[in-house]
Amino acid sequence: MRDIALALLIFGLIPFALKRPWIGVLMFIWISVMTPHRMAYGFAYDFPWAALIAGVTLLSMAINYKQVKFPVTGITVLLVLLPLWFCVTFAFALEPEPAYNRWVEVMKVFFFILVTASLIQTRQHIEWLLWVIVASVGFFGVKGGLFTILTGGGARVYGPPGSSFISDNNAIAVALVMSIPLMYYLRSVTDNKWIKRGLLVAMLLSGMAILGTHSRGAFLGVLAMCLFLWLKSQAKIMSGILLLLLVPIAIGFMPDSWTERMSSIQTYDQDASAMGRINAWHMAINIANARPLVGGGFELYRPRVFAMYAPNPDDLHTAHSIYFQMLGEHGYVGLLLFLSLGILSWIKARQIITASKGRPEFTWAAQLARAIQVSLIGFAVGGAFVNIGYWELQYYEMIVLVVVHRLVTVGTRSAPLAGAGFKGLPGTA
Repeated sequence: MRDIALALLIFGLIPFALKRPWIGVLMFIWISVMTPHRMAYGFAYDFPWAALIAGVTLLSMAINYKQVKFPVTGITVLLVLLPLWFCVTFAFALEPEPAYNRWVEVMKVFFFILVTASLIQTRQHIEWLLWVIVASVGFFGVKGGLFTILTGGGARVYGPPGSSFISDNNAIAVALVMSIPLMYYLRSVTDNKWIKRGLLVAMLLSGMAILGTHSRGAFLGVLAMCLFLWLKSQAKIMSGILLLLLVPIAIGFMPDSWTERMSSIQTYDQDASAMGRINAWHMAINIANARPLVGGGFELYRPRVFAMYAPNPDDLHTAHSIYFQMLGEHGYVGLLLFLSLGILSWIKARQIITASKGRPEFTWAAQLARAIQVSLIGFAVGGAFVNIGYWELQYYEMIVLVVVHRLVTVGTRSAPLAGAGFKGLPGTA
């Protein structure tokens, strides 16, 4: 039954995507982030839905070529240069065979990020994109939050089955950390009380799901986000009181095993998992020093490579860090490109906030820029301990900032979308 329902939904949306290629982008993001087909049990499980939707979207772009406009900015240039550099490092990969499979996967991700940049052009496009991301990730937040409550926090929460990037507990934790600020933004721009209530429940349950993942990196990401929100809050006393009340209640709900795991952050040198990650970080540094331009290429976490570069060759771990992942796999050049994207995105968000001051019609833009800043902080801190450097969300957020900045600086409001069935969610402003 799930297979039939999924097929009917996708094939029912294809005619809309053929007329408006940005709808194809939303479909692709939904399939790639949520992987709903992996929750089916029949023909839909292995059907190449992403390839089908990508093909429909590209055909629609060719038919509706006037709707395709690629913005040339510092961020989009880097979004071209980074995957191009991945191609260079792939040519020099230490482990060519496993590197090939990851290279193909990552190239697909970045190709569609650039497609998205060419098609998302209005405020309504942006908010539909955010709704798709929030629904795709938030589904596992709501599900995981309920699971955490029902099990008393004793069992771990995991991400979408079959996902290449966020299926494990640490990765879905960071994904939820990044999604909560987007939920908060969507809640702030809707007038529908039921949508507001639903998003509030989703935020609270996603918070519980983050705790339920038992991820130490995500816990640090949440703390960093809370600190940033408090510093930026105009009502510091009230927001501080709320945090002091809610955070201990949520943490107090978790079992002793969770508390002991979080406490191990302070005694990392006595934790085998933490020391394994540090061993992998040292290996990444050694590879980058030996091959400063190209690093070791994708998927280098193999016994042969550890024997050559790791302090402890017998302790095999992936980098467990977006920074050491980029450094070890793509050298200092790859890390520089990656960090430059984050810095430019932060600057772009600041420019949006500044340009929106004194302009009530662009209050939403400033709110969204701040939400993405908070989300990127969660990614920067939580990602320091998770291998999600290639996951899509942060790159889609960068594209959103580019589009919002253009809308604000040009000073024009987006036109309402034409077409039945795609006129915005109820109550959105």
